[in-house]
Amino acid sequence: MSSYSALDPCVHCGFCLPACPTYLATGDEGHSPRGRIVLMRSLERAEISAHDPALLEHLDGCLGCRGCEPVCPSGVGYGQGLEAAREQIFQARGLPPTARAVLGVFRYRVLWRPLFALARLLRATRLPHLLSGKSRLGFGMGMLAASEQRGGGTAGQDGQSTREASSFMDQRPVRPAAPSLDSSGQAPLPRPTVALFRGCVMDALFSHVHAATRRTLGVNGYRVVDLPGQVCCGALHEHAGDAGAARVLAAANVEALAEGADFIVVNSAGCGALLKDYGRLLNSPAARSMAAKIRDVSELLAERGPRSGAALDLEVAYDAPCHLQHAQRVHQAPLALLSAVPSLRLHLLPDSDRCCGSAGIYSVLQPRMARAVLDSKIGSFAAAQPRPDLIVTGNPGCLMQIGAGLRAAGLPIGVAHPVELLDLSYEKAGFYDGKR
Repeated sequence: MSSYSALDPCVHCGFCLPACPTYLATGDEGHSPRGRIVLMRSLERAEISAHDPALLEHLDGCLGCRGCEPVCPSGVGYGQGLEAAREQIFQARGLPPTARAVLGVFRYRVLWRPLFALARLLRATRLPHLLSGKSRLGFGMGMLAASEQRGGGTAGQDGQSTREASSFMDQRPVRPAAPSLDSSGQAPLPRPTVALFRGCVMDALFSHVHAATRRTLGVNGYRVVDLPGQVCCGALHEHAGDAGAARVLAAANVEALAEGADFIVVNSAGCGALLKDYGRLLNSPAARSMAAKIRDVSELLAERGPRSGAALDLEVAYDAPCHLQHAQRVHQAPLALLSAVPSLRLHLLPDSDRCCGSAGIYSVLQPRMARAVLDSKIGSFAAAQPRPDLIVTGNPGCLMQIGAGLRAAGLPIGVAHPVELLDLSYEKAGFYDGKR
């Protein structure tokens, strides 16, 4: 079982309150990190039952975004304490039916592959675009529509920004880039081998991001390979307290990925956070060795510059995924990636460092709170001057949640993964035709 000891430094100072999205949405102390720590301590000491409705309401209501950790002057490991509490609750009462059904699907590739194939077929009909809206069904349709390879909205339909963004739809095959040379222009740079972690949602709904990841890493001197035998990372299961299922999935990934590459690249912040934590989860030398190889795609690209491409005339707002910024503590690499695109006007808007309300399957289990948390972020986008053409963020759940929120609000703003912008810049620069 995970340990509650990470909560020991808490002195209940309250610095965490302004950083907690659910506290800001409700004003309820029980929906704050400080209040939840009191409940977790009571659960640990058996002063409160794992079946207590108030306990479940407040702990289930936590996004697990870990936004409280960076602002804590005492260094409280809130995320580890939350995992311990949820694991204890899971052992006592299992999962609610909806969570059990959803996590059961993600545990087995034979189940999630055909379901996501059906989702892709529905997406291809364009019905999700037509049906997206504010209702629960409409919001779900908006999430599916937002997973499509796209960029930009309807703002400035005849403008350069929309023409740039619309080229995301171009799916013609490209040839590998010419190898990068050292500073003398003579010898090729060493080409580290990188295994792509495919995941589940990313592989099924965001294969275009995988393709962009391969191409941009190739331009920057990496050789990307596929390693078979991968499964879901297990993050959804661990966040729900089902650590046993998470360990089964983690062990399969360690076996598949431990050998065969210098690095393992991840383009999903939620997956990357748990993959980097496999050493703690499995407590084995193989898991620790594999976890040390994990890199977010922005980290690998930033290590190589990254190479600058062609100009894109776009207003872009970067929104930091919680599990990249708070859990992995990766702040500058995505900005370095975007800075490699000339003429891109990059903005960090208010609330850019706060959770969007997606949080794995949280938006399915807690739709009202998820939407309440999202509302302030959407308001920030709506008030921005100039208004962004695109919101970029490096996590599939965030892309879908924010994309659906923008559609529900009627805002003509698109969503994209940061690596897609670099990919478009490289395509315009001719790098994929072997030009230098």
